[in-house]
Amino acid sequence: MTLYEDLRRTLPQIEEKLGVAFESPDLLMLAFVHRSFVNEHRDQIDQHNERLEFLGDSVLGLCLADYLFRRLPSYPEGPLSQLRSRLVDAVACAKFIQKLQLADYILLGKGEQLSEGRTKGSILADCFEAIIGAMYLDGGLNTVRSFIVFHFEKEIEEAIAEPSRNYKAELQDYSQKKFQKPPFYRVVDESGPDHAKIFHVVVSLNNQDMGAGMAASKKEAEQRAAFEALGKIEAGRHE
Repeated sequence: MTLYEDLRRTLPQIEEKLGVAFESPDLLMLAFVHRSFVNEHRDQIDQHNERLEFLGDSVLGLCLADYLFRRLPSYPEGPLSQLRSRLVDAVACAKFIQKLQLADYILLGKGEQLSEGRTKGSILADCFEAIIGAMYLDGGLNTVRSFIVFHFEKEIEEAIAEPSRNYKAELQDYSQKKFQKPPFYRVVDESGPDHAKIFHVVVSLNNQDMGAGMAASKKEAEQRAAFEALGKIEAGRHE
């Protein structure tokens, strides 16, 4: 039995975790096929999940924008956009697929397997978006809406309840007072296709690396790196 055939055998397990039955199982299977697998197994399949990921990214954004628009009738466009961005970025999507416990089903090439590809945020996020794309094509927008609310309403509500902080500004203030110079941010890695790049940023204070962050934009990655650095600083104060 080939790996692709083995994936087909596990589809009932995947559908159970999703809580969605597919009319076209091949769409769901394709969502789990990474480009690296196709490069090594063209005898089994000649397509990968990037087109579904492209579609799913837009569908996910629409569904979450619709949810936030209805849930927060008094919110202006700016805060709504910030909330949506936090809920659709690569870090959030990777957490969503991890919550569903679906990472082990992703088909990867040997190189990605050896480099622990199933733990890479970009690969996990791409697969989640591809699942959304497949779900939309198979069952329509209402199916995706119901799926998101059923599985992730708690995460959405937590994001709404969490006040937005400017971690970069807080870290800047701390560094200026402590070291009389600002933090230094650098991009150490970029991954993913051009339409969905993931930036890995590290921040250093006084020439010491203090935090790292990954996101779909440099600005958000810097915020996440600053958040991690502030956490370490706060922990050091209590030691």
